[in-house]
Amino acid sequence: MAATCLTLAGCAGSGGSGEQESSGVGEVSTDTTATVRVLMENVPDTDIVKQLVPQFNEKYPNITLDIETMTFDQMRDRLVSSFQAAEPAYDLIVVDYPWMDDFAAANFLEPLDERIANTPDYDADDFFPSLTEITEVDGTHYGVPFYNYALGYIYNTEDLKQAGVQVPTTLDELVSTSQKLKTDGRAGIAMQPQRGYKIFEEWANWLFAAGGSIYGEDGKPTLDTPEAARALEAYIETYRTAAPANSLNWAFDEAFRSVSSGQAASMITYNWNLPALNDPTGASGERAGQFALAPIPGGKSVLGSWSWAIPANSAAPDAAWAFVSWITSPEVDAERVAKGGAAIRESSLTNEKVLSDGFGEDYYRTVGEILSDASPLTRGNGGEEMIQAVGTELNEAVAGNKSVADALRDAQAAAERIQK
Repeated sequence: MAATCLTLAGCAGSGGSGEQESSGVGEVSTDTTATVRVLMENVPDTDIVKQLVPQFNEKYPNITLDIETMTFDQMRDRLVSSFQAAEPAYDLIVVDYPWMDDFAAANFLEPLDERIANTPDYDADDFFPSLTEITEVDGTHYGVPFYNYALGYIYNTEDLKQAGVQVPTTLDELVSTSQKLKTDGRAGIAMQPQRGYKIFEEWANWLFAAGGSIYGEDGKPTLDTPEAARALEAYIETYRTAAPANSLNWAFDEAFRSVSSGQAASMITYNWNLPALNDPTGASGERAGQFALAPIPGGKSVLGSWSWAIPANSAAPDAAWAFVSWITSPEVDAERVAKGGAAIRESSLTNEKVLSDGFGEDYYRTVGEILSDASPLTRGNGGEEMIQAVGTELNEAVAGNKSVADALRDAQAAAERIQK
């Protein structure tokens, strides 16, 4: 756990009182002085937010922002403890999408529709609709996007050339291309079949490519279908014939190292990993610059998203919104994306500064395609529990402990039980 105390200049959000004047990013109150205690995940996008703090500080000298970062596994319990405390620990937080419905249903989060509507020049319609939908529970928005982690297909262009194959665009091609990319010294694809979150997050892309879905039009789980069986069979075949040996418990870190080191030719992973792989000072070494991003075969991706949210028991909600509305404003978001932040606004992907200072027009165009057709793993309450339960059953099938039919039957039953 690392804690960083940053002094920020700030002003009240739309819920504050006092005189109104122009701030350059809409009009906000100028009478708020507060300390905003923030909890964020320890990820690269958080580091980019910290880099932008001095600019906020130049404009608004009245808010002190205390940013505490921690690993994902610690965050949910810490947040719930703060929500329920007589004296809360946090005034501003980031919320992973499986938690949004649970937190809103428990009245842990402040509704933000009024603040959003009363912040001039904010242009909330510019956020990708898929990200905004995640923040909405029963018609009310409880957050605004922080960053996306939608998945795409990342591959080494030189490896594909040597193998004489094209970027896969269907599920069958994903299987065959992964197999053709495999050599004696290199896996065709680095996979993440670790029990729980990782395998469900990865396999669901295969499910979409097979024409399946996680939920039907009636909102009920649809995990025990012919499409799901085809996707799981294809996933298992690829794991056994094209993935690194003994990688049943691999998650992101292991798969990323395998690709960056040249031990695997491709992977399905977060779209914003491409800049890291192509960084000449990073882990890829001489392979930097060889990697490219494509949409998931079939075109539909799994969508992940973190959102800014204000706890209902925040001691400084106006000051918290002041920072949120600034960091997610069109101008500042474009700068954040140009520095490597994951996109949340459509305009950021066509912004001249982003295209000139960022990671290339092809990359941003592909990110836009991915975000235009992406869906989360869960809907409604019990999202985290549902992800873990389904991911456990999928891992059992890949390990050979259950048949595909039994694993999907049990995953469907678990999802239905949790939904009820």
